Amino acid sequence: MSTSETPHARRRSTLDQATVQALERRLSNRPEKEELMDRNILKDDSVAPALQAARDKLQRSQLEDNLSHAIKQRPRPEELVDRGVISSDPTYQQK
Repeated sequence: MSTSETPHARRRSTLDQATVQALERRLSNRPEKEELMDRNILKDDSVAPALQAARDKLQRSQLEDNLSHAIKQRPRPEELVDRGVISSDPTYQQK
């Protein structure tokens, strides 16, 4: 390697032109970081890495609590029949 040749230039020269163009095209079309975060592919990096696991665990716990509360507030099947939301089914068995 000559002193004027950079490692990047040397690496690039080992690939054929079609491969280089294909890689450049794919890299130019890849989604932005914000889009990947919106799609939950990347996690938000605004929290220090040492705290990310604790934050994720807290968020999951809060979600579980909210879901548990919502399930407890759900009307019973008998109430839905009384209100005419669902019809009474003789094959219905209370669990």
